[in-house]
Amino acid sequence: MIERFRENFREEAYELLNTLEGHLMHLEEDPSNGEVIAAVFRSMHTIKGSAAMFGFDRISSFTHEVESVLDLVRNGKLSFTRELTGLTLRTRDHIRDMLEAGESVPDELNEISETLMNEYRKIAGTAGQSEPKPDVKTAPTSANTDKEHEPENTYLVRFTPNATIFENGTNPLLLLNELKGLGEFSCIPYMDRLPELSGLDAEKCYVSWDIILTTRKGVNDIRDVFIFLEDSAIIDVKIIERSDLGMEGPHKLIGQILVDRGVIDSDSIERIVHSQKRLGQLLVEDAGVNPSVVQSALDEQDHLERARTRARERVQSELAASTIRVSSEKLDQQVDLVGELVTLQARLSQSILTLGLDGQITAIAESLERLTAELRDSTMSMRMLPIGTTFSKFKRLVRDLSNELEKDIELEAVGGETELDKTVIERLNDPLIHIIRNSIDHGIERPEQRVKDGKLRTGTIRLAAAHAGAFVQISISDNGAGLDVEKIRSRAIERGLVSKDVQLSDDEIIGLIFAPGFSTADVVTKVSGRGVGMDVVRKEIENLGGSVQIQSQRGEGMTTTLNIPLTLAIIEGLLVEIGGDRYVFPLAHVTECIELTEQMRGEHRNRRMIENRGELLPYVSLREIFAIKGDAPDIQQIVVANMENRKIGFVVDSVIGDYQTVIKSLGKVYHDARGLSGATILGDGSVALILDIPQLSQIAMNVAETSLKR
Repeated sequence: MIERFRENFREEAYELLNTLEGHLMHLEEDPSNGEVIAAVFRSMHTIKGSAAMFGFDRISSFTHEVESVLDLVRNGKLSFTRELTGLTLRTRDHIRDMLEAGESVPDELNEISETLMNEYRKIAGTAGQSEPKPDVKTAPTSANTDKEHEPENTYLVRFTPNATIFENGTNPLLLLNELKGLGEFSCIPYMDRLPELSGLDAEKCYVSWDIILTTRKGVNDIRDVFIFLEDSAIIDVKIIERSDLGMEGPHKLIGQILVDRGVIDSDSIERIVHSQKRLGQLLVEDAGVNPSVVQSALDEQDHLERARTRARERVQSELAASTIRVSSEKLDQQVDLVGELVTLQARLSQSILTLGLDGQITAIAESLERLTAELRDSTMSMRMLPIGTTFSKFKRLVRDLSNELEKDIELEAVGGETELDKTVIERLNDPLIHIIRNSIDHGIERPEQRVKDGKLRTGTIRLAAAHAGAFVQISISDNGAGLDVEKIRSRAIERGLVSKDVQLSDDEIIGLIFAPGFSTADVVTKVSGRGVGMDVVRKEIENLGGSVQIQSQRGEGMTTTLNIPLTLAIIEGLLVEIGGDRYVFPLAHVTECIELTEQMRGEHRNRRMIENRGELLPYVSLREIFAIKGDAPDIQQIVVANMENRKIGFVVDSVIGDYQTVIKSLGKVYHDARGLSGATILGDGSVALILDIPQLSQIAMNVAETSLKR
């Protein structure tokens, strides 16, 4: 069970580290933002506390040192410089490596920890001092150096965990050890809740503790140790003596301490003291004092404070209860089940139509269809994530790469709230990284060159996302040098991609960069130059059912636009028939359907071009592409698809109509099948193939070019 809780800790820590990276990138732009600084401190403190709780001692020890420096920043004693930002980003990466290493951290990671801690000490001005290294189990008893001039206070901490605290993987001893690291520490266990041996449950906690702690830390710092136990323990912290005041007065006697705690009144103390017997013995014998009474008195004494605390906890609990963590595997399984339900509902509707049923059963089927559609939309919305979660990762990429290439580059991101299917977002990561790296390496000029060209010294890369029908449009633009069309043409001629006498438009020349292995870089660097990239980008985007477009203006910059479908699980399709078999066009690509007669075929000398809305429309026969035998009907249909702002027609025998399509994989055997992207099960139980419009469009354009040359 404990391993499951540790895995949950890792997942939460990864999320915190991702959030931390975003905060750090924000601080690099606005280093005086107090709210973000506090958020950075809280993230690091949360990781430290969780690591200590679940036995990741090396991580807890390391983050304790980092937290001390961040506390200086939070208190205004240290500025969040670019150097500190870079160091904290490296720390974030190092903590991630330690998380992946698990409990047995290798020596090389320990060495990195020591190197990073030395750099933090240097920044904080504590390098070379003999401060002992903080550790969860053997931490120093002195206060931190950053608060060495602040007065010490002595606190009484009452820690009463619920009996079920072990169930969430908490080890109270680790928390006590962390408290011990805050200062001078004494601990008294209470075992009055301990049952007889016959009633003992080894999985329950029966012990509570009183902790006396002298430290320069404040009440909030002490409470932060128990930050994850707000709902599973009673925690009470109070100052019982201030060092700057208490040092001058007399020492407190045990009677005074008990009176202060409300265990007994001063008159009873006087009577017992005058009896000349030991006070502790008389308190038990005469006054019946026990730990339960002490707890009750403390609860009564601090009722108002605890009431306010409970109110805050209640608000936090309500906020936490508004969301729930669900594994992606369970969500994917639910989507699959909804897909099966959609297919079953279609079969039911088809059966009712075939059998000619009417009346009440038809009304029930229509209600089921409506509810299925609502369930489908609701389930698909749960898979949708804001693309800003991906955009935020690229700020770090731009920062590190621009520093490496000695360029000044800023990243702007807009439309981060635009939602996409989580599977689509995951597969977008690599294409976006490559496009951004190209903009940094090839697009944005060096600062001195930009100034020479009359531009601002700092270049800009802009990420933008917006909905466009059934697609999300993502654009990556830069204000760099743009593409050198002549250089692309020359390199294409060198590689034999085009001949010297072929006249190409600028758009056609730009399209050559998608050729496999194509690169205009003169030198191969760690960033680029090997020609492995844009062809892979285009292939990956087309595999998603999307498209890539590039616009460039020499000297002003370049924009790469990706059109991505919202989801890959259930789509709206256009069902067609060819030779008795049925196929599905993704409806997002379809603009219209028109008739094709024998007369229309002959109007342009059978060059497979027809006039449509005042323009020539090239078309291709799917019967020929798929080698379907048999005679075609006299009147066929052309499904007009729009790809990369070019309209292309696909000839089919007939158009059946719209169809809600649940996408099924073709399997490894048909992985290389051209022109097909998947399959779906129809209402009658038969299978229809889903057409790959980008691949078919390329085939159609090749056929059209051949037709024009005749």
